[in-house]
Amino acid sequence: MMRKKRRSSVEKVEGTSVSSKAKKSRSSARLPKEAVSEETNQSVFVAFVREAGVTLKTDDSSNGIAVDQVVFQKRIQRQLQKSPRYPGVLQEFITGLEAYIENPDRFRSCLLPCVPHLSNGDSSCSSVSSFQESLLRMLLGIEMLQTLIINTLLEKLPEFMSDGAAEGGLSIPHMIINQLKWLDRVVDAKELSVKLMELVSVAPVEVQRDIITSLPEILEDSQHNDIARQLNALLQENTQLTVPILDSLSSLSLSSSLLMKVREAVMAMLAAVQLEDLPVVVKFILHTVSASDANEVVCNLRKKLELEQCVLPPVLQASQIRIKSKGAGAANVSTPAGGSSQDSVTLTLDCIKSAVRFQKTISEAWLKVIESADDHRVIDLLVLFILHATNSNQSRRGAERILKLKVRTGLIQEALLQRTFRDYSQVMRGYFSSILALAQSLLRSPDPCVVPFGGHMHRHSFTAFDSYCQQEVVGSLVTHVCSGVGGEVDMALDLLCGLVLEKPSEMALYSVFVKGILDYMDNLTPQQIRKLFSLLSKLAFGQQQQGSHIQDDMHIVIRKQLSSTVPKYKRIGIIGAVMIVGSMAAFRPKAKESQAGSLSQETLRQVTALLELVKSSSESSPEAAALYYDELANLIYSSSLDPQVQEMIGTSVLDDFQDDFVVDLGPDIPGSFLFPACAMYNLDDEESQGCIAVNLLPLLANETQNKGERETQTKKPQRRVSPLCLSPFFRLLRFCEEKRHQGDLEEIDALLGCPLILTNMDVVEKLESLSKAEREFLCSLLFHTINWFREVVNTFCKQKEAEMKMKVMTRLQNITYLQTLLERALAGTPGYVPPVCNFDGEATDGVAAGFTAPVNKTKKDGAGRKRKAPGKNSTEENSQPAEAAEAEETQQEQPEKEKEKETRPGVSLVAYRSFFRELDVEVLSVLQCGLLSRSLLDSELHTKVREEVLLGPGELVFLLEDMLHKLEFSLSAGPARRAPFLKAKADRSLGFSHLQQWSSRDIASYCVQLLPALCTHLENCHNHFQMLQSENNGVVDGPATDLQEHQLMSAGYQLLLQGLNTTFSWSGFSQPGHRNLLKKALGVLAGRLKEGGSELTLEQLVTHGFKYLLNFRSTMPSLSTALCLSQLLSTVSERGGDPAAYRQQMASLAHGFLTQIWVTATGERERGNKFNEALHALLSIYLEHADDVLMALEQITGTAIPELLSASKEGSSASWPTLHRQTFLVFYKVLMAELDKSARKIPAVKTSDDSETQVEKLLTWNLAVRDFHVLVNLVKVFDSRPVLNVCLKYGRLFLETFLKLGMPLLDCSFKRHKEDVQSLLKTFQLSTRQLHHMCGHSKIHQDTSLTSHVPALKKSLELFVYRVKAMLMLNNCQEAFWMGNLKNRNLKGEEILSQRSQGSDDDDEEEEENQGLAQPRERSDDEDQNDGDRIPKNNRSGHMDQEENSDDSD
Repeated sequence: MMRKKRRSSVEKVEGTSVSSKAKKSRSSARLPKEAVSEETNQSVFVAFVREAGVTLKTDDSSNGIAVDQVVFQKRIQRQLQKSPRYPGVLQEFITGLEAYIENPDRFRSCLLPCVPHLSNGDSSCSSVSSFQESLLRMLLGIEMLQTLIINTLLEKLPEFMSDGAAEGGLSIPHMIINQLKWLDRVVDAKELSVKLMELVSVAPVEVQRDIITSLPEILEDSQHNDIARQLNALLQENTQLTVPILDSLSSLSLSSSLLMKVREAVMAMLAAVQLEDLPVVVKFILHTVSASDANEVVCNLRKKLELEQCVLPPVLQASQIRIKSKGAGAANVSTPAGGSSQDSVTLTLDCIKSAVRFQKTISEAWLKVIESADDHRVIDLLVLFILHATNSNQSRRGAERILKLKVRTGLIQEALLQRTFRDYSQVMRGYFSSILALAQSLLRSPDPCVVPFGGHMHRHSFTAFDSYCQQEVVGSLVTHVCSGVGGEVDMALDLLCGLVLEKPSEMALYSVFVKGILDYMDNLTPQQIRKLFSLLSKLAFGQQQQGSHIQDDMHIVIRKQLSSTVPKYKRIGIIGAVMIVGSMAAFRPKAKESQAGSLSQETLRQVTALLELVKSSSESSPEAAALYYDELANLIYSSSLDPQVQEMIGTSVLDDFQDDFVVDLGPDIPGSFLFPACAMYNLDDEESQGCIAVNLLPLLANETQNKGERETQTKKPQRRVSPLCLSPFFRLLRFCEEKRHQGDLEEIDALLGCPLILTNMDVVEKLESLSKAEREFLCSLLFHTINWFREVVNTFCKQKEAEMKMKVMTRLQNITYLQTLLERALAGTPGYVPPVCNFDGEATDGVAAGFTAPVNKTKKDGAGRKRKAPGKNSTEENSQPAEAAEAEETQQEQPEKEKEKETRPGVSLVAYRSFFRELDVEVLSVLQCGLLSRSLLDSELHTKVREEVLLGPGELVFLLEDMLHKLEFSLSAGPARRAPFLKAKADRSLGFSHLQQWSSRDIASYCVQLLPALCTHLENCHNHFQMLQSENNGVVDGPATDLQEHQLMSAGYQLLLQGLNTTFSWSGFSQPGHRNLLKKALGVLAGRLKEGGSELTLEQLVTHGFKYLLNFRSTMPSLSTALCLSQLLSTVSERGGDPAAYRQQMASLAHGFLTQIWVTATGERERGNKFNEALHALLSIYLEHADDVLMALEQITGTAIPELLSASKEGSSASWPTLHRQTFLVFYKVLMAELDKSARKIPAVKTSDDSETQVEKLLTWNLAVRDFHVLVNLVKVFDSRPVLNVCLKYGRLFLETFLKLGMPLLDCSFKRHKEDVQSLLKTFQLSTRQLHHMCGHSKIHQDTSLTSHVPALKKSLELFVYRVKAMLMLNNCQEAFWMGNLKNRNLKGEEILSQRSQGSDDDDEEEEENQGLAQPRERSDDEDQNDGDRIPKNNRSGHMDQEENSDDSD
């Protein structure tokens, strides 16, 4: 009845609207066949119906009914059954019905709902419902008439197929079909379904759709499968009926097999379906998925759903619109194809979103399918956005994880993202919040590989979406800039700069947001401050000046910062002012009014005034002036300024430099100084008169003399020429000259060879006799001289003339020589603070600023004499004098600790690296120089003599050190880390200002260009040591060995290998876009052995490159160099995609190095911290690449360690010379760690394993336990605290691994391999007993570093006891298990006496487990008896009885 009421309510609405609106009958269009009055010729039908209570109307109005429809049906049925002509009367009734409905108006009346009314004052009709079914509908409810009436209606239906809907929207076919819906019972459902499908085959499309969509409401469930098969067949033939058929199929109750078949058919036709039908098809597919086949269905759907073909590219869309507008006129242009297609895609994605939200299996299937795919398309990105947006079944985290994974591996690239935003911007707008959240997550990621992709998502969101989204994107980027995380800040600033260039007018709307970053500049590095002011100045002072409303704010900020007395804020002001000058004075090619320039006079005046303001503000501080010169030099180098401004700056700089720093050299140098002044390092001809010199010593003397005056005077200091400004000013002069003369430096080339006014450097030999002031003055003089030469090399390193190249090489020799003098001078000047040379960092704030992070963290300081780093890490808070003293003390103590002899006393310059001027990347091109020579001509222009200059070992090491620092900064991008709370963050970029203007790809490309030269140097080092070995009969410490040369060549060898390793380790090589660069780099290595490297595949290139590098293994001068070669080979092998192919070679190489005797050039055995670190890494490489780690471990524990134990105190293992008592801890730690790692890799037992597999795993565990037993028992001999610490730590980890992976294997193997299992447990019991003794030892000695491991270890030991008991019970051997107390003993096995005095309260702490076989020598018979008596109590030690303990053990 509920269903009938719902049906009636639907009919009521339809009927009332029809009765009120349908005033025209079909009689106007169709004449009746007979016009016989029913009053005169009554049929059985009319008589029965009237008698039953229905009043028939002759017009097209609704029939009346005086009784309830149920009463009417009963009366009709009773009349028919009681008729004497029954059952023939049924046919008469139907004949009368057919005759009656020949009239279209009457037919329509019979289809309309009946209207209740009272007949003849019958009060009984008051109970009649206000709504009744139509006459035909009520007759269909009579089972004896149903089939006949259905046939009549279906035969009548074709008459009205060609007619459209009536004026009121009434369709006769639709009304006929409605009569058949929701019948209480269908007498002959099969026949009805056949007739309906016959009608579908001949009916027009509209009627077909009506019939098909009504099928689930007409047919009974028993017919659903049959009709579904027919609909499925119809679906293949007629794509116009796709939507109604799928709607109908969705409502049918189908068997799972049929549903799968239908779904497969629908999936097969997915590619050919109309775009507007696509949402319905996708919805049907996803809503018919079961948990078992979800993965397969989603995988097929992803392959078939090619959204790229659904949307035309914007260019084609625009062309189609133009064609339509030309053909139909502007007024009749239809909606663009792109809009409607994007609507269909949106609806399709909504169907996917609905399925993902409400079906857990669908969301999981999409995640799995996308994760396993390799060829990604637009649909993958869109579905990831959907999964992130819905967060169904925690899919947000999964979508984020998969996107990061795919971006990291290079499978989803920026091109796909760009295509998605370009073609589906309207679709993606609905998922903007998820896109932005994902972009923020990627930008915040510590993985540098995925950060750029987050940037691309921000950029495309800004360019593709509306103003609201643009505002959100800018707000997000500003938030990232203010976060303080280095990589995040850099990427966000780069994006903002890019958006300003790409969309200046749109970005101008949000310039106020960007200006808010000015409040957070305290957390930004100088390079980030440059980027910030660059984008703000382009907004405010750019060509269109869209953001001119912030110009005044910018001027206010700059003037405020410049007038500050705090150096940090003055630096910000200088950087910002120079950036503003760059934007205001930028050269604009479009405006070609005159040759002189395109700037207006007002703009030129503003630029000049701003430059004068900065100059006057920085005059009082040499550091500020030097920063101004450096910033102006960077601006001129990196941007194109207006010719007027360029000429003005260039002329002023040239004049000022000559006035301030250059003097004419006469026979005498006027003035009295701390040291006698003389001209030094002149490279020009001696007979040339009137040469110039750099006036360094007098300037430094004046600076030192005036320093005290500046500290005492209170008035504003006057401008003085400071030697601090010499190098920055010269750099500015260089770039000005390059710009003015298109790279020609002829105007200033005299400065390359001109002398400097210094003092005779022999004074360094008399350092002890000098006063502190004189020594500090000498150190400062050396620093300034070296920095001048470094800047000179920067300037002239790209010159092509042989003469210039030779002078540059000579200047490099000057630098290396002066550095040796400086090392000795610093050693005799403790507490000295060098002059600052990098002026954009915190180190310029005062004397107490700290050094940069010492290089001993980077493990690059091998055998080079200038590469010994301070032993302790210095922090930002430490004062500089203290650090200098600490570095000095460390360097003086280190030779004593490591017993290494120095040729002369000196400190390392590594800690002072931030006090040297940065070398440009182009300086590394000097590495390509081979033998340089020049001809000295006599007066008749004949060659008199030939002078040759070589890149010596010292210069090579100097350049390689600088190259390695640059590579590690640019290519070894570590993960972004937040600074710890309340802790200063060291500025890693200090000293790399110029390098930061290069991208990592540019650096990698430059290194690939240098690779041939680096390989040549590598071969030279190899040949040098090969020759040394041949001269000294295979040893490196022969009598003819030059120690200094050996040290330099070793350092150069190691630096070359480290540089190559850093280059090939660059993460960018794993990205597909850099594959050609990688092939080019590997081709250089392969080409040293074989020609035609460009034609080889990547794998072949790796093979040849690996073979080339392997040739260097025979000439390794030290273990550190050997480690570098091993790491380089490992890195190269990983680039081929199959590192396993090189495992055996890597293991053999590392084994050879480990079994080699390593001695220094003096003949002593290598030792010390650096040696131990290299040994640790090399041993790890050997064990990681060994085919069978456990066998390799057993070889060391079974052979090498017994040899060590039998050797003398200073001796070593015969087969492993690197293993001696000083390196035992290194070996022990690596062996324990690798044993635990290999145990974790033993496969877990499976129920499907056969007997052979179980035996194999059991043997593997047996070997692992045996190795563990040997290693644990070594603490009896080597009982130092570090060894105990390692044993406790890794002993617990191995025990936990055994409990997790080993014990399940023993559960399964006990019955079939009882003896093997007992033997294994017996061996393991000995190890756990020793671990128990170590716990007791730790508690007795109260060593916190050891006792911290005890609680967790004791817990694992106790778990092991009960796990063994569980295994025995599982195998019905519980009687073989008994429990007893194990006494606490020390490492020597002696009982700890304190146990007896502490009483029973401490039993739980004192007792420990002992598994397996109990040793008779440790337990007396009385103790055994006592333990047996105490079994029911709280005893915690478990034993498995063996034959030696009990006669009846099983």
